Amino acid sequence: MIDIGVNLTSSQFAGEEAELVARARAAGVEALILTGTDLAGSRESAGLAARWPGYCFSTAGVHPHDASSVDETTLPALRELAALPQVVAIGECGLDYNRDFSPRPVQDAVFDAQLALAAELKMPVFLHCRDAHARFIEILRPWLPKLAGAVLHCFTGSDEELDECLASGLHIGVTGWLCDERRGQLLREQVARIPAGRLMIETDAPYLVPRDLKPRPKRNEPAFLPHIAQVVAACRGEAPEALLAHTRATSAAFFQLPLLE
Repeated sequence: MIDIGVNLTSSQFAGEEAELVARARAAGVEALILTGTDLAGSRESAGLAARWPGYCFSTAGVHPHDASSVDETTLPALRELAALPQVVAIGECGLDYNRDFSPRPVQDAVFDAQLALAAELKMPVFLHCRDAHARFIEILRPWLPKLAGAVLHCFTGSDEELDECLASGLHIGVTGWLCDERRGQLLREQVARIPAGRLMIETDAPYLVPRDLKPRPKRNEPAFLPHIAQVVAACRGEAPEALLAHTRATSAAFFQLPLLE
């Protein structure tokens, strides 16, 4: 079981990183992918991953919220980070037209630049898209043949958006969003349509606490991934063991993780 999206650099986890990793191991989680969302955070994620070699890995990139922070030094610095053995993808990158924390033209340009970097380095990309599907696909599509892979993390889109993502060859990351009785019903229905080999699971910790956990925790963490996996398996009408086997194989191959068999 591999958690492909953990924000271990969050201030909510400050000083508790070792305890979180220990709880994840005890819960049966075999690897964590730590998300980089800006240059400083990508450096911090790589540093944390280095503390647990072979168990923690990281991404290096700039989230669309932080696109305005990019200057002429950012892409060369990401290229240097990407050379580290624990860095396994470029991202989190993409578009967020919901909050517009960075101007849309800046988001577009920074997304395109990171796709170019991933293509140059022959690395997969860890993607974000919110309320920007058409433009997201428009920018991404020309790069897809040149990328080592692309996963749209924390998918919460429409049926039509899922169809287009799958038709474009994207992998799909699913979180505890489908454990939310208020807004997760569509994803509960959609997850059965994601083919084995294209599906990955993640917590996006500390965000997106599974609301059906009793008692409900105040924050999410990787140790809750087995619960999310159980819900995903039930929604797919699949044995949990089968789900864990194929999502593990998919994630390990996508990020080229040196996991023991």
